[in-house]
Amino acid sequence: MPAYYGDEPEHIVLLRDTLRRFIADKSPRERARQWEREHHFPPDVFAELAELGVLGLTFGEEYGGAGRDVVAAIAVIDELCTRGTALAGPFVHSAMYAGLNLTESGSETQKRELLPRVAAGQCLFAYGLSEPDVGGDLASVKTRAELHGDVVRINGAKRWCTMARDADYIYCLVKSDPQAPRYENLSLVLVPPSTPGITIHDIDHIGLRYTRTCDVLFDDVEVPAANIVGGPEHWNRGWQKLVGPALDVERLAVAAMALGITRGALEDAWRYAGERKQFGKAIGEHQAVRHKLVDLRTLFQACEHMLYHAAWLADQGRSCAVESSMAKMFVTDHGLDIVIQCQQVLGAYGCAEEYDLERHVRDMTCLPIVGGSSNMQRNNIANRLRLAR
Repeated sequence: MPAYYGDEPEHIVLLRDTLRRFIADKSPRERARQWEREHHFPPDVFAELAELGVLGLTFGEEYGGAGRDVVAAIAVIDELCTRGTALAGPFVHSAMYAGLNLTESGSETQKRELLPRVAAGQCLFAYGLSEPDVGGDLASVKTRAELHGDVVRINGAKRWCTMARDADYIYCLVKSDPQAPRYENLSLVLVPPSTPGITIHDIDHIGLRYTRTCDVLFDDVEVPAANIVGGPEHWNRGWQKLVGPALDVERLAVAAMALGITRGALEDAWRYAGERKQFGKAIGEHQAVRHKLVDLRTLFQACEHMLYHAAWLADQGRSCAVESSMAKMFVTDHGLDIVIQCQQVLGAYGCAEEYDLERHVRDMTCLPIVGGSSNMQRNNIANRLRLAR
């Protein structure tokens, strides 16, 4: 029976304890609020996080990692997000977007060159998938790439490219053959944001402010053909890499962020209900609040089981496209409801900037949308299960 149905394995328990001490020491509440207000990514604290060895949890020791343990990596995101996304977001862009995608889809050269840097906290990916006219229908991207000998030339635009300014590479989906059939005309290319011909514009946004989200414009941008994900022989094979590892990774990571934020909100509301007194007793003794919090904790446990089940499948190398879509949809939708009800427990204080719940609500409003909206996940699930096909 998988561990997520009972007690967690000892190494996960120890990992959570280590991370909770790290958060309390390196990311106290006021510092986390300041980072969020400034869209600040704290590289010094992130480097200290890397020293714990957690950035290598998505790949093997032969590449400088700690050994592939997707469940442990999800637990890291979960714990970090209880204090916001300032450290969890960069962890996702490093261990998940870079680490897992390189492990599953990179060439041997790309793995040996980049994965040790991931483990050291020195390599982050930004997803360059969406475009101004392309959201969920990623197979319709218009950004063009042409292969000229040992050089790839790229023209086009990407939108919602989070962390483009801080990333080492944009994991860029491009149309690489306009004459080929749909799904056989796409490639993935690693593009350093500092490459000549790239222009970046910031997009302000309500939550997930661990860094800037950007528009990225490509004007005759040239990178080596060696930067094609998987190597030049994988030209026009990007769709297979995208619908497998890349999107499963994103769904699991976003669901883990939602679970951690929800966990933090529920812990704060539970604590507040025990401390805040009205009408002569703690508000947690009033039946309306008492029942609300119990219902929320029960729903949270369902979210937890669903996410860790999908992560366990990924850890076993089993197909988890349906389960990761279910987890992403279920945890983000219900997590948003839980967080808003936790805000109501705090009343006016839940709307004040000096309380974390105000930030948790803003962050959670984004998560049912990013990484593929909940309705996109419903379509994915129906298609994968061959409903009416």
